[in-house]
Amino acid sequence: MIDSGSDTAIRAMFAARKSVFVDLLKWDLPVLDGRYELDQFDDSFARYLIITDRDQQHLGSARLLPTARPHLLDTVFPALCDAEPPRGERIWEITRFCLDRRLRAAERFSIRNQLVTALVEHALANGVERYTGVAEMAWLQQILCFGWQCRALGEPIRCGRSLLGALEITITADTPDELAAGRIWSPIANRNLAAFDAVNA
Repeated sequence: MIDSGSDTAIRAMFAARKSVFVDLLKWDLPVLDGRYELDQFDDSFARYLIITDRDQQHLGSARLLPTARPHLLDTVFPALCDAEPPRGERIWEITRFCLDRRLRAAERFSIRNQLVTALVEHALANGVERYTGVAEMAWLQQILCFGWQCRALGEPIRCGRSLLGALEITITADTPDELAAGRIWSPIANRNLAAFDAVNA
């Protein structure tokens, strides 16, 4: 799938995901050709936001999954929700939020904020009203403190070596100002942002 006309940025994203989630975090995930991390949700329904430098080198990325069909929270982690996982045409799940391992600390902070901003801009431009997600506790606590409308969907649960929690983010016209107040809002400048509707876009 990757070698049949996919964009350079997508290949770089899958390689970065393998480096972060498999090599660094030791998640038990499928790896294609020993180089790329993909799972069953990397299909024609997935969307990707990818930040690269001018040479198409990966800096940060996220995968978005429609919740009106099977996705991570309702398929793999439903126990993280006190009630039924949120689903709907205007609700998308953020997964594989990935910052490149080569980034220095200050660069990671900058790319994190730019990727969060890009997710909000994407939501506002495409009628997405809510995001859901699953995160390890350290990352979950950061997300909850960004200043936007965000809530936990249940109590965290230990899964292997990780303590995981589920969350829901409400996106409104006020979200950019809320993130700006929290010093998170950071529109892309002097970098490339690519959006893809599928792996083989």
